[in-house]
Amino acid sequence: MGKIVVHEFMTLDGVFETPTWTMDYPFDPKMGEAIGALMGSCKALLLGRRTYEMFEPAWSSRTAEDDPGAPFMNESPKYVVTATRQSAEWNNSTILGPYDTDAIRDLKDRIDGNLYVSGSGTLVRAMLADGLVDELHLFVFPLTLGSGQRLFADGGPKAKMTLAQTDAYDSGVVHLAYRST
Repeated sequence: MGKIVVHEFMTLDGVFETPTWTMDYPFDPKMGEAIGALMGSCKALLLGRRTYEMFEPAWSSRTAEDDPGAPFMNESPKYVVTATRQSAEWNNSTILGPYDTDAIRDLKDRIDGNLYVSGSGTLVRAMLADGLVDELHLFVFPLTLGSGQRLFADGGPKAKMTLAQTDAYDSGVVHLAYRST
């Protein structure tokens, strides 16, 4: 049985949607190593529909020469949680259907290794509420946006996690890794 490992970019005020604001910060190779280690610990991807639809055109034509994460993103099995798509063309993609806690638990039990989740805010929120997230890796950028979709919405469920790791990068970004308790 694997773990569900979530990676999110977010602002100090918790906004994670459309992270184009990350482009204002130089990409620290140490941050790349941390993200690469997360990917390397996983055997498959679990994605929400919108993230799948953004990732597929962005990653499907990349090679290892373009980005060291390309082989993982393109060759790994990908499982898409969606109530609207019937098919997924990106290499090794499978439609799971609409969000279903039992289906995700079953997938977690079937995969020989960890499941990597990036973005997929609606999916991550639901999995956090249902206690399915085992590790939460937040890369917090030193800015506030004042508005936008937040990972932890008002009125969301309470959760207790244990701090497992912290890293700070020269860009001011901080990586906070939490494990579910």
